[in-house]
Amino acid sequence: MSQRPYALLSVGELLADFIGHHVSRSLLDAQDFRRYQGGSPANMASNMARLGNSTALVACVGNDNIGEYLTRQVEESGVDIQFITSDPLEPTSIVLVSRTAGTPDFVAYRHADSIIKPEQLPDSLLAQAQLFHTTCFALSRQPAQDTIVDAAKRAQAAGCQVTIDANYAPTIWPDREQAWRVITEYCSAGALVKISEDDAERLYGSPQAPERILNDFHQMGATVICLTLGANGSLVSYEKGRKQARIPGKKIDVVDVTGAGDAYWAGFLTAHLDGYAPGNCAIAGAALAKMKLTRQGPLPDKVDRKLIYEQFL
Repeated sequence: MSQRPYALLSVGELLADFIGHHVSRSLLDAQDFRRYQGGSPANMASNMARLGNSTALVACVGNDNIGEYLTRQVEESGVDIQFITSDPLEPTSIVLVSRTAGTPDFVAYRHADSIIKPEQLPDSLLAQAQLFHTTCFALSRQPAQDTIVDAAKRAQAAGCQVTIDANYAPTIWPDREQAWRVITEYCSAGALVKISEDDAERLYGSPQAPERILNDFHQMGATVICLTLGANGSLVSYEKGRKQARIPGKKIDVVDVTGAGDAYWAGFLTAHLDGYAPGNCAIAGAALAKMKLTRQGPLPDKVDRKLIYEQFL
């Protein structure tokens, strides 16, 4: 598998984030915004490329200048863009995001991002990737939903490791019962799962003990689960829950939380591809998340992966 052309095939939303320029409590008092390339799968592909991985993005944008801007930004970060399509009818999706010290307030205006079709994910492409990655945002609408779930099963059959950021939000996916069914079907392909405490609370509808979250996702078929706990670090469960690693949090001065989860998972998956144990993967993820949290905007164009391994090498 290490000889495959792509370390990561990321599938899902490529959109424009209009992020509050000044810190605010919510979008209610956010007054001005700056444009950034956004979308968790796109950010994952870019972050993995910054760490020296070969990555490709499968996505859909509108036939407009915002779509052209986004495609150019992703390409400049080192991602293969040949699998990004342009829809002639729907405009590019955008998201308004507040700049806050905690979980950002956001509103999504969704159009082209969900128009991912089966012909974009042939078996021949899946066989070229080590990792197949997506998000709850991408799975929340048709036709992308059925396309991605089917591709995940075919990816597993092709020897490609499936991963997901279970970033569930009821504002994006109001039908919680459907979300559970789709996430369960996706995880049945032996997924590596990242889920935050906030994600889990939204998915369950109430706060849950970490043990229940980990057990439920293992029951779905997830092979490795990384439960991120904000300032309290993370908890990684693997080998069907028989083994766990707890990574303590470290106090840092937060500048910008947007994209920290994508940075974390990029660090984790890069270490996973390099053969490190799940606990060390979580340490690498935390190191890259710290780099993102302490700077405004995206990560540097190039990141030496040794910098995120130095705490355990």
